[in-house]
Amino acid sequence: MTSTGAARGRAGRAAVDQAGGFEAVFLDPLGQAVQQRWADAALTVAFEDLPPVSAFPVMPGRRWGPGLWWSATTGRHVAAGSNAMRIQLMVLDRDREVTGLAGRPVRLLWRERRGRVRSWVPQLFARRADGTALLADCPGHPAAGGERARNAAEAVAQACADIGWTYRRLPPLDDVLAANLKWLAGYRHPRNAGRPGLTESVLEAFTRPRPLIKGTEAVGDPIAVLPCVFHALWHSRLTTDLKTPLHERVLVGPRAWSGPETADAGAGVPAGRLQEDVGECEDGYAEEARDISEAAEGADTDVGGDEAGARTGEAV
Repeated sequence: MTSTGAARGRAGRAAVDQAGGFEAVFLDPLGQAVQQRWADAALTVAFEDLPPVSAFPVMPGRRWGPGLWWSATTGRHVAAGSNAMRIQLMVLDRDREVTGLAGRPVRLLWRERRGRVRSWVPQLFARRADGTALLADCPGHPAAGGERARNAAEAVAQACADIGWTYRRLPPLDDVLAANLKWLAGYRHPRNAGRPGLTESVLEAFTRPRPLIKGTEAVGDPIAVLPCVFHALWHSRLTTDLKTPLHERVLVGPRAWSGPETADAGAGVPAGRLQEDVGECEDGYAEEARDISEAAEGADTDVGGDEAGARTGEAV
């Protein structure tokens, strides 16, 4: 048995508050397991800086496996155990209220009514700007995990409510929205902001909502400008309707813009793909999303070719 496995075994056998309270198990900077009263740990431990308390499982035969997600929020990699979790990381990485992210940094322990010790390791931790946090699981479908997962969700939700945090089982995203996020995620790295002054020119070009390609061409060569536009869309400095397939005439506007329904200039008129011959789309993507999202799998690597981690699979 590994040292981590032995620590998990000891934690599972350790006494938990007989009054029905919760305890937390996490790894210290030396990689040693620490068990502490949950309410105390929540106040003092920076879970967003911790490694996984236990490894994500590898499921033979699955297309995706555990890997790493480079976070634009933190500038560091976050462990991800499934494709469903990686997509939720994209959503939280774009959330301006999120300041920290971590994969499986804490195990919660509690006693059930019959006195048996139970434990659960939420897949995802997100620190908010106000100091509170979200613990979350990312099921690939609503029934994933069965009764054990449902019972654990109730317990973890109570543990979070006790300290003013939140627990959620995050539902899968719509295929088109997921594909659009994957595409934009490929441009999340700061290097895509381009030369000095380019971002300012891009924002100026989209002061009023206009088709993506028109605003891009107003700034310069689309090959040089489009990465900056996508970078601004990822960071919500520009906005568009991500629930419809991205294409070169989709309407793009400033951050405060309320949506395509308030603008003119040919909303939703497809005008060809921005990039062709970029590989097959993932199984399950809506056919109409392929204008731009066929290259969504490119978001699995950091821009510039650095591998962001093994592709991740369906939640278990």
